[in-house]
Amino acid sequence: MARWPDMRMNMRLTLVRHPAPAIAPGLCYGRSDVPVDPAALDAVLAALATSLPRATGTAVYSSPLQRCTALSAPLAAQLGMPAPLLDARLAEIDFGAWELRRWDDIPIAEIDAWAADLAGYVPGGGESLLQAARRVADFLDALKRQQVADAIVVCHAGTMRLLAALNRTDSIETAALDAAATPHRIDYGGILTLQF
Repeated sequence: MARWPDMRMNMRLTLVRHPAPAIAPGLCYGRSDVPVDPAALDAVLAALATSLPRATGTAVYSSPLQRCTALSAPLAAQLGMPAPLLDARLAEIDFGAWELRRWDDIPIAEIDAWAADLAGYVPGGGESLLQAARRVADFLDALKRQQVADAIVVCHAGTMRLLAALNRTDSIETAALDAAATPHRIDYGGILTLQF
């Protein structure tokens, strides 16, 4: 069972989910670089203006996908912080050939195969949840090695669920399964604070 290094420290991560994307409902999207809805972006920026930490030394990290950078860049400026640090390890899971297809059009046999092996199955030939958990754990490990004390991370619901699961266990496999089993209740523009 793979474990990631346990470097005890006091680190606060404030995770922020990107605003609603400007795509049709019912589409499968993960790694696809879809745009953000401009009205949703404005609403999320206004809501976050008074809700996020402004501690000295706080850095802003962001998935490089445009639905995150559209928020992270103006958010960092609004908070008086340097430009966000873009990190591909924060991207959403890659659904491969499923990307931008209607969920209803994906063969039920493929959905069933994924349900039978939530951590190891590679949906659409893209990336397994276990592979995604490894890269997210690598990002978290890098923050710990750099002794980051406080950070705002603009990312995706899947990434947020993986980071929360990694906060509960040092097993990457357990974290992947835990994230898969956690009901998705993260709103667009939602905040989740984790203490490591």
